[in-house]
Order: sequence, then structure tokens, then C-alpha cells
Amino acid sequence: MTARRLTVAPLTADGFAAYGDVIAMGGAPDRIINQGMCARYHDRAALDFADGRPGLSLFDAKARHLPLAVDMMERHPEGSQAFIPVSGARFLIVVADDDDGVPVRLNAFITQSEQSINLHRGVWHGVLTPIGAPGRFVVVDRIGSGANLEEHWFETPYIVETLS
Repeated sequence: MTARRLTVAPLTADGFAAYGDVIAMGGAPDRIINQGMCARYHDRAALDFADGRPGLSLFDAKARHLPLAVDMMERHPEGSQAFIPVSGARFLIVVADDDDGVPVRLNAFITQSEQSINLHRGVWHGVLTPIGAPGRFVVVDRIGSGANLEEHWFETPYIVETLS
């Protein structure tokens, strides 16, 4: 079978809303703190865990390059998952709708500098994919007992060829 092509769009809050939150500073800060020396952009992601507790992990991801095959997606039914780059890496986000346990209608986004994301609980997504350079990330997700990972392997991969 021939690979399916996947078009990449810039990451925007509106375009990504069905899958999660874009975490970024935008507009006026919610409050000014620390004797006027710090702008706080408050509560930018809706963390959601069925049980367990929020955990903070550090990821060190190798660079990926285009064209890139997307042959597998995963989801976490028990908790949301936030990815916050600390090395300035741009990263590719591939997400999909769910059709009775199968990821369908894939969408791809590319972050700009200083953008982070929080994937809603149960959203199908590709693996962590820094583009062009390695990336270090703070990841906030569920820590707890029980299975919190489902994978789906595509018979025919999707190919990401170019970025917007």
C-alpha cells in the first residue's frame, strides 16, 4: 500500500482545542506578582487524572527529520499529558480523533518557540518528536497503578513531508 500524506499546520489554540491545550504566554498576564517583577499567566492547562497523582518527569528526545513516517499512535486513558520543552526545541504533534478504539482523521501541528501542549486524557497522539535538533522536555502526567497506555499500529503509515 502507498503511504498516506499528512499536512502540518502551525499550532494554534483554536486548531488544537479538540485535542488539548496550547500552553503559551499570550495577551495580558492574569496577574503581576513578586513586587511587580513577574507576570503570571495563570492556569494554562486542564490537567485531568482518573486517579493516581500528577508527576513531573524529564525527557531527553533525539531529533527527528522529515520525511517522517507515522506508523503508530498512542493514548493515555487515565490521564492528560503535558509536554514543556526546556531546550527551545520545536516539536511535531500528530493527533487523531477516535473511532471505536482506532485513531482516525489525523492532524499534525508544529510548535513555535515557547509553545507547550497539554494533551487531553484519551487523545490519540504520535510519539514525542523534536524536529531538526534534540529536545529536552518537562512532562507532567499521571503517576499511578494500572495500565495507562494504549497503542495502535497503522497497516499503512502516514508520511509527514514538509512543515508549514
